[in-house]
Order: sequence, then C-alpha cells, then structure tokens
Amino acid sequence: MKTVLSIAGSDCSGGAGIQADLKTFSAHGVFGMSVIVSVVAENTNRVIDVQDVTPDMIGKQMDAVFEDIGVDAVKIGMLSSAACMEAVAEKIRQYRPQNIVVDPVMYAKNGSPLMDMKAVGTLIKRVVPLAGVLTPNIPEAEEIAGMKITTIADRKAAARKIHDMGAKAVVIKGGHAAGNAVDVLFDGKRFFYFETARIDTKNTHGTGCTFSSAIASGLAKGMSVHEAVREAKNYVTTAIAHSLPIGKGNGPTHHFYDLYRHGLRERAGGGA
Repeated sequence: MKTVLSIAGSDCSGGAGIQADLKTFSAHGVFGMSVIVSVVAENTNRVIDVQDVTPDMIGKQMDAVFEDIGVDAVKIGMLSSAACMEAVAEKIRQYRPQNIVVDPVMYAKNGSPLMDMKAVGTLIKRVVPLAGVLTPNIPEAEEIAGMKITTIADRKAAARKIHDMGAKAVVIKGGHAAGNAVDVLFDGKRFFYFETARIDTKNTHGTGCTFSSAIASGLAKGMSVHEAVREAKNYVTTAIAHSLPIGKGNGPTHHFYDLYRHGLRERAGGGA
C-alpha cells in the first residue's frame, strides 16, 4: 500500500487539517500518517485558539515516520509560524521525499488567520521551493506573488511568478472568484484548466486541505501532476456537491460519498 504523510494542523471539528487529510487518504486507498504542527481549537463558525507544537517535537514526529515507514508522498498544510516552517523545511531537506504537495494555508474558511502573515517571507524562501505542486487559493496566491488577481490572465501571471520562486508546479484555485470554479495549473511549461460549475453551498470547510491531499494521493499512486490534479478536482467537486450540513457555520465536505456508494476502485496510475 502506498503511504502519504500529512504535515499540518489539527482541526478538532474534523472538517479540515489533519483530520480532512486522513479521511482523503483513506478514500483514495493510501495509508495516511500525520505530523501535527499546530493544535487548532475551531469549529464551523470560528477559530478559538491555536497552539503550536514545538519545532523540536515537529522534527521528532517527522523522524519517527521517515526512519521507519517512509513515504510515497507528502502533503504540507498549515504552518502557522516561521519557526514551524523552518522545522519542517529542515527535515524535508534531510529526508528528501518525492511528491511534495504544499497547501499554503493562511486563513480558515470563516476568514480567521491561521498563519502569522509576518512569516510569508519565510514561506516563500523556505517552503515554496520544496513544492512539487503548490495549491494556493486566490488570496494566498496574491500574498505570495505580491499582485492582485482578478482574471484568468492574472492567475497565469501569478502562477509563473510563483513557479519562478521554486515551486515545480502551481495550481491557483478558482473557488474565490465569481462564476464557474476554474483552477489553473502551470507545470513549468504548459497551462491546464480545470473547470466545474459552482456549487451553491456554504459547506466548504476543508476543501483546500482535501484537494491538496487528493493530489498527494494521486502522485503517490503514480499519476502525473496533470492526472493527479484532474482527479483531485473531480473528487473535491463530488465532496462539495454532497457536503454535510454539520454545525452552524461552514460545514464539511463529504470525503466518503463516492466510497460509500461504490466501494474502493482501482484508479488510473496504480493502486494499493
């Protein structure tokens, strides 16, 4: 069985972060593992507090996984501070895993900050160059690229700028734009577009975590970047279409909708 490691924050409400990542890994038939960088007290309405794990303990969790099990892909999510970023980057450079997907989480779905914005420079310098695939939404891409993004042409320009910072491939997600949801992938040579009709629901908690984890799962199973992004887009669209009205705010997506109805199937690019 292929193995995928999530390095991210813990969401006690179960819709995002480590919890969403592990559900996504399971839905894709890969073995999920986790390194918890921050403990987030949040629900569908608000973020109450964030407590970071010490950099030393972050590193030791990564040692525990890499020295024994190893990984076929890594998903890096919420890194709330420069110290967390440095700790993760140091160990990634030590172990040199393949198939690294970075979701540069800056805000919760309700707008609460999940990253110290003074650490954006560290993110760009230390984390972005690690990414085989970087998956910012539009506000995150604006922060990283240092530009306003309003059109598809802007997304393409921002993707090129971020690629020049060291990310091998960049997917700028279209969920924050009006109209259909168009994700733009730049692989360093070509642009690809993944478009779906916008789904009328407020229950989108954890969609970014889910999307990036689905890409990591596909890469672990041997898919190309284009294939992994395409399949992840299909997966998260289904999860949003059948999202769950849990809580009083932005409810979670349904990570197992397809699995519950059809069982685990072999997917293109390999299986367990």
